[in-house]
Amino acid sequence: MTSWQTLAVRAYLRATRKKRYRTVEAGRRSLAVALPAAPLPDELRSRATTVPLAGGELVTLRPAVAGGPGTLVNLHGGAFVNGIQPQHWTFVAHLADATGREVQVARYPLAPAHVVSDARTFLAALHERLVPDGPVHLLGDSAGGTLALLHAQRHAGDGTVAGLTLIAPWLDLSLGNPAIDAVERRDPWLTRAGMRPIAEHWAAGADLTDPAVSPLYGDLSRLPPTAVFVGSHDICRPDCERLVALAPPTADLALHVEPGSPHDYPLLPTPEGRRARDAVAAHVLRTLRPA
Repeated sequence: MTSWQTLAVRAYLRATRKKRYRTVEAGRRSLAVALPAAPLPDELRSRATTVPLAGGELVTLRPAVAGGPGTLVNLHGGAFVNGIQPQHWTFVAHLADATGREVQVARYPLAPAHVVSDARTFLAALHERLVPDGPVHLLGDSAGGTLALLHAQRHAGDGTVAGLTLIAPWLDLSLGNPAIDAVERRDPWLTRAGMRPIAEHWAAGADLTDPAVSPLYGDLSRLPPTAVFVGSHDICRPDCERLVALAPPTADLALHVEPGSPHDYPLLPTPEGRRARDAVAAHVLRTLRPA
């Protein structure tokens, strides 16, 4: 049964966030006026180091107690436009402490000033910086999930990505899956109309189904161990289900669909979100555990 906390969050999102994406014009306004980045919380400052990187920045968050080898890379969501939000900081702090690993918070260049090619440049610089320290686990939510999967595909088979966690990833920027029709009516936050102008700007003239833009159309045959978390009331769900259908049967790929939950539910202060955060940490530890 869906918790009362999730029902309350859905009502809150419909009242406060849906308007940002309800129409094409609303999407254009959201592209022009982004949500600003939330500052690093005071209680985390003593555990964090920030350096500039290829048009963005990298925040290294250390765990309260170190627990073993391996590094996590987190790519935050926000439709490629919005800065990192308070719930992202809460999430990465939980991950650091639950796994005992450093979390590299990758604050990539955002639209409208930047486009997908700038994100690729940033990810290449990030890869070069982290590769000497060994394999990493990539995590991304929403638009960050898009970039995490694109990066994993780019380095498939080279041993540098030990595992992958995708939270409500935006897998196909065209949102052309007809199965989205039924879900869109229940999604309290996102619509295809509002997301379309953002996707077109981010793609910078490329077809929205180009595998370099939408990872659903890329190579899914050599993914690292992958876990996908998505709510049933999320327009991203049909493409998450399609990802599983397109991946080879031998793929180490698990899909978790939470009934009644909205977009990005593992980042929400709900019982469903807490369970998902624990499951994410368990998946990370499984992939980073020494052989």
